[in-house]
Amino acid sequence: MKHGVNVGLVGAGLQGRRRSRAVSQADGDRLIVVADIDLAAAQRLAAEYECRATDRWQEVVDNPNVEAVLVCTPPHLHAEIATAALKLGKHVLCEKPLAHNLEAARVMLAVAQRGGLTLKCGFNYRHHPGLRQAHLWVEEALIGDLMNIRCRHGIGGRPGYESEWRSQAEISGGGQLMDQGLHVLDLCRWFLGDFVTASGMLSTSYWPIAPLEDNVFALLRTERGQVASLHASWTQWRNLFSFEVFGRDGYVAVEGLGGSYGTERVILGKRAFDKPFREEIIEFRGEDKSWQEEWREFVGAIRDGHEPLGSGRDGLEALNLADAIYESAREGKVIGVVGGSGPTASAVGESL
Repeated sequence: MKHGVNVGLVGAGLQGRRRSRAVSQADGDRLIVVADIDLAAAQRLAAEYECRATDRWQEVVDNPNVEAVLVCTPPHLHAEIATAALKLGKHVLCEKPLAHNLEAARVMLAVAQRGGLTLKCGFNYRHHPGLRQAHLWVEEALIGDLMNIRCRHGIGGRPGYESEWRSQAEISGGGQLMDQGLHVLDLCRWFLGDFVTASGMLSTSYWPIAPLEDNVFALLRTERGQVASLHASWTQWRNLFSFEVFGRDGYVAVEGLGGSYGTERVILGKRAFDKPFREEIIEFRGEDKSWQEEWREFVGAIRDGHEPLGSGRDGLEALNLADAIYESAREGKVIGVVGGSGPTASAVGESL
């Protein structure tokens, strides 16, 4: 695919607008059709990019000129739309969670693999400059063998949050774990690899959204004994992102994501018991360009035939971990985790 990519978008909400802007800023790529059940919303967005609007997503995936489909709908629609697009030979970038449930995600990935198509999950955090720099420092072994990760991530919601689609189980598939928590799970896998056990506790502390959770606390462990801890919250009140990776020789940390999360900073510290304490700090200012970077990487994966960063498999494995955490919270046990493409995670019987 040497020419620009012709793109179809399903979902003209906030994410659809972000993704459309990223497409428009790429060299040669263009949006040619927008679909939304709210036709007026589709028309408004389509007018900005001088393309066609429709209220039927089928007209996007059926369009013979569309080469890649952006799926930016609420989660319960992801699997049907993305799978239909893949079956028709379209590459797909689908927002997280990849699907409403694990089995649907497995089907999506299998269809993509059979067709030799690129399936990417929307994990734009991997493309934030602070997290990219932190990952580079880890790859360069600047902090030695990794020992553990600690992450806190949260927002405060807004008036009426309990009435939005994120708070409706039949649409979202889960609470905060399936929202910002899924980004954290993906980042933990990106830095530490696959996990073999998971344990979690959920709470519905403020928002009247039961059985969904507004807070999730989880511990994950790799086969090597490395541990990742996370707390994702809808009751943070002041938006927060803090991601810390500890190695035998030092640590890296990312604080903030820009905007309401504060200036994005990445920090490198070295173990030096008998020397003055020092840190290397880089601050990233300006607009959030992770959406543009993620789109460019997706197109590069299509052209070169490599797995994209935050691939369909990554989306499946993050969903698999979330399932294990939910099971742990229900059963009060540590859960053994197998790969998302294999059998469902099963309890190993340890009491929490």
